[in-house]
Amino acid sequence: MDGSGRLFYRQVPLLAKRYRVATYRLRDEAPSMDVLVADLASVIGPTPAVVVGESFGGTVALSLALARPELVAALVIINSFPRFLPQHRLHLAMLALKVLPWQTMPLVRRLTAFRLHSKYTHRAEIRRFMELTAETTRAGYLGRLGILTHYDVRARLGEIRAPTLLLASEHDHLVPSVEQARYMAARIPSAGFSILAGHGHICLIASNIDLERILRDWRP
Repeated sequence: MDGSGRLFYRQVPLLAKRYRVATYRLRDEAPSMDVLVADLASVIGPTPAVVVGESFGGTVALSLALARPELVAALVIINSFPRFLPQHRLHLAMLALKVLPWQTMPLVRRLTAFRLHSKYTHRAEIRRFMELTAETTRAGYLGRLGILTHYDVRARLGEIRAPTLLLASEHDHLVPSVEQARYMAARIPSAGFSILAGHGHICLIASNIDLERILRDWRP
């Protein structure tokens, strides 16, 4: 949701052993999912890629797989969903962001860290998380939450043909990731599904998550 792509920092050097890795920043002013999908397609270029999306990024990755299947060699979805439910949580979050003094956001992140991060995540990594998300804008958060109010690909999951791996954190308190991953796995043809034991919603900065190894063990 921070939209920066920076929270893949632990995984990039691991993935770079076998892949050419690209991360990118989501446009804060993007008015729709279609615009975000077009941006991602331009990052990938003409050659199909292994597309990895975490949380909100997972919704963009799923949308790309449906809109531009020729660009997706494989799909990895982490702690994401085909529809955010219940929707009233989105509207409450948008209301809170509109009235919350923006300078208090670092405090909010510190107070909610215990619910978001994995028990395996070192304090130094959580401090780095705070630093990397400090530049996230109110407009970016509100824009992406607004896009989620219109996002629903549940009826189209059966159209996804790319090999798909669904990863879900066992202790995700932000999204019911395990439930959502099971739902998607039952509808995406030949999808794989794995639970990240002991992890919270923000799992990719934890020291014992290695996406390169996970992909090596799974990649069809």
